[in-house]
Amino acid sequence: MSGVMLVTGASRGIGAATAIEAGRQGYAVCVNYNRSQEKAEQVLAAITDAGGKAIVVQGSVGTTADVLRIFEAMDKELGPITALVNNGGIIGKPGRADEATEAMLTNLFAVNITGCFLCAREAIRRMSTAHGGDGGSIVNVSSIASRFGGAGNLIPYSASKGALDTFTIGLAEEVGPEGIRVNAVNPGLIDTDIHAEYGEPNRRIDFAPNVPLRRAGSPEEVAKTIVWLCSDDASYVSRALLDVTGGW
Repeated sequence: MSGVMLVTGASRGIGAATAIEAGRQGYAVCVNYNRSQEKAEQVLAAITDAGGKAIVVQGSVGTTADVLRIFEAMDKELGPITALVNNGGIIGKPGRADEATEAMLTNLFAVNITGCFLCAREAIRRMSTAHGGDGGSIVNVSSIASRFGGAGNLIPYSASKGALDTFTIGLAEEVGPEGIRVNAVNPGLIDTDIHAEYGEPNRRIDFAPNVPLRRAGSPEEVAKTIVWLCSDDASYVSRALLDVTGGW
């Protein structure tokens, strides 16, 4: 085994691909989901059918009680966590900044930022040498939107990813001396169903000519980068915001 990994939001897209790749690489994987149980079970089957070990745990990372329950299940069934992938996130309702509602913003930041803080908190309490742990790795799944800003329809989402980049930098400096590496991946145009959620199902086709590699990336390509960052092969990589954008 390479260790124990929690992947939040692992029922689809980049999260699902990461959980499956981690299982392939020898990790025992906690597959977290919030609503899509059937898809999470499919990810579980993909891991176990290939000879890996995994569990499925439902819970919203934006809720303290759910985060505690996720970690308790992982402690009991898989053992001490060694790698956290903060992938769980939502788009929110697309629209201009002057159309945003307090409820939408509260929910968006609860999942995209507070959830990452809460999961990192619990991981640090288990991994940090200051708490008697053996160290580990945290990878935050951010977005190139943190630099583009999202004007027109995705400013709140983009702002949440900008906050996640800052969180990555600060946390890497804070817990680096305690044996924990912290990095982020910033995907660009990736072929997932997230685009359909805000009304642009053909985005991967329409925007591909703007990408230097002239295509959208796959969730598997991002997943391989994430799992590499968690591995000993990246043992001297920390505080990095790593673009997976095809050169965009």
